Amino acid sequence: MKPESSNKIDAASAIELISFIVRGQEFCVDISDILDIRVWAQETPIAQAPDYVRGVISLRGVVMPVVDLGLRLGMGPTAAGERNVIVVAHLPVGQVGLLVEAVCDTMMIHADQIQASDSVAGNVAPDFIRGFLPLEDRMVTVLTLGKIFDPALLGTAEAAAA
Repeated sequence: MKPESSNKIDAASAIELISFIVRGQEFCVDISDILDIRVWAQETPIAQAPDYVRGVISLRGVVMPVVDLGLRLGMGPTAAGERNVIVVAHLPVGQVGLLVEAVCDTMMIHADQIQASDSVAGNVAPDFIRGFLPLEDRMVTVLTLGKIFDPALLGTAEAAAA
């Protein structure tokens, strides 16, 4: 299956996704959850924060936590540097920066192109994986950002930064 580009898509079943690389694997999320894409900036560490919270940065006067998405997904830490980007997401706890290796693409797809994670291999995927998007030459994991983060832990990180 191919993501739709210029073909007409029924608005009721259309989803726009943005994809990015984490530890060499491609993931995507609903683009409506994304506020901005920024070049990597050095974070200020927070004492006693969860290991996946790298620290905080200020974005236009708003202090927000930066999460190493690779570490949070259990894939190991991301070696941050000038080639990395921070994807700014809006979550129930507020703005959160997601450290990723690179942003790849935006795509408009039909909702039924996503194969639900509970239908794959006896439901072995964690509940933050919405499903899988098989494309011509690759498999993209579709994440639900709101289910990846414990609001209590991120709320604590934001409070410590304030």
